[in-house]
Amino acid sequence: MAASGKAKANGRQAIFITGAASGIGLSTARRFARGGWFVGLADIDAKGLAAALQAIGPDNGVAHKLDVRHRSAWKAELAAFARLTDGRLDVLLNNAGVAKGGYLEAQAPDEVDLQVDVNLKGVLNGCQAAFELLAATPGAMVVNVASVAGVVAPPRMSVYAATKFAVRGLSEALEAEFSRIGVGVRCIMPWFIDTPLLDKARFSGNEDLRVSLRHQKVPVYPVEQVSDAIWAAVHGRPRLHHLVGGQARQLGLLNRLLPDLVRKRLQRQVEAW
Repeated sequence: MAASGKAKANGRQAIFITGAASGIGLSTARRFARGGWFVGLADIDAKGLAAALQAIGPDNGVAHKLDVRHRSAWKAELAAFARLTDGRLDVLLNNAGVAKGGYLEAQAPDEVDLQVDVNLKGVLNGCQAAFELLAATPGAMVVNVASVAGVVAPPRMSVYAATKFAVRGLSEALEAEFSRIGVGVRCIMPWFIDTPLLDKARFSGNEDLRVSLRHQKVPVYPVEQVSDAIWAAVHGRPRLHHLVGGQARQLGLLNRLLPDLVRKRLQRQVEAW
């Protein structure tokens, strides 16, 4: 699908965001548009993209219908975006993601494949497709949205956690690889965030993740905390890992100091269920 909208970057810094129709992607699009950037909004949700473009202001970006699982689509949409930015891509934000919960043996094969294909292969596809544009843009950066589930893997989120651990590992490797072409890498690892994903993911049965978290009294942070963290990661001092949310930072510290204790707590959590 060709990019929709007639705006051009006109010398502004440019960011291309996947999963931009809602949640973290939309909040980040708003933040960067407010900061004077030109925003490429990419998603599979055409109706959501149209609303997102209106939300950031039609002069501040362009909408791209993109399924991150398809390499050819990545190439086409990035090429269309580059025509509006004079070949500039300052930041690629790999944010698109899906979550399916439940014990591993209970997850349907298509649910497993979808999480791997979107959460991991989608990021790989983006990094490969954007390589030349990033290399040609001084000071360019890749920002990958992983999760605190890529630091400590919670039970009944095994596949999701596996993909997020992989994104964290990919980010660490790319930080070294991309340094040779002057491209930075950041990895954002949020705690549970108030986005539509909470209403779609389920640990088990018919109870969505949002309800499960409420019952367990697990804190959920506003989406703006993540978009502000992404803005700060792009504009702040070079640092690869960014844990978002007080609970994420506490868990990250505890996992570094007492990893056995964390794993035992996770086992007790399963026994309690």
